[in-house]
Amino acid sequence: MSMRLHTLKSAPGARKRRMRVGRGEGSGKGKTSGRGNKGQMARKGHKRKIGFEGGQIRLIRRLPKRGFTNPVRREFAVVNVGDLDRFEAGTEVTPVLLRQVKMVKGANDGIKLLGTGVLSKKLTVKVHAFSETARAKIEAAGGVCEVLA
Repeated sequence: MSMRLHTLKSAPGARKRRMRVGRGEGSGKGKTSGRGNKGQMARKGHKRKIGFEGGQIRLIRRLPKRGFTNPVRREFAVVNVGDLDRFEAGTEVTPVLLRQVKMVKGANDGIKLLGTGVLSKKLTVKVHAFSETARAKIEAAGGVCEVLA
C-alpha cells in the first residue's frame, strides 16, 4: 500500500493533550493548580522579571562592562582600486555608478576606496574616502581623486 497524505498519522503519544488546571481534585491539578501554597508566585498576573535569580545578583550585573560603542561611527562600503579597472578610460566614477554596476550594495554612510589591485586607466573618482595607497595609485595612472562630503 502506498503512502498518501490523507492516511498519515502521528506516532502514538506524539500529540499529548494539554493539562487543564483548576478543574477539581480528581484531575490531579486541582485546588492550587500546581502553584503551591500562597506567596508571590501563587498570585494571578505575576510574571518573573527576565533574568531574575531569586534575589541573587543577576548574571548580567555580575559580569564586567566592556567596550564602547561610538555613536558617530561611519560605516563605509569598501571598493578596491583593482575593481575600477573594468571602466573605460576617462570615466567619472561616482557612488551612483558603483551602485548601478553592483559593486556597492546595501545602506551605508559612504564609500571608501582601498589600494588593493592595479589600475591602468585614467579615471576621475568621486567617493567619500580614500586610503593613501588608493589615492597614490589613481594619481599615478593620471586620474583625479575627489572627496565627497
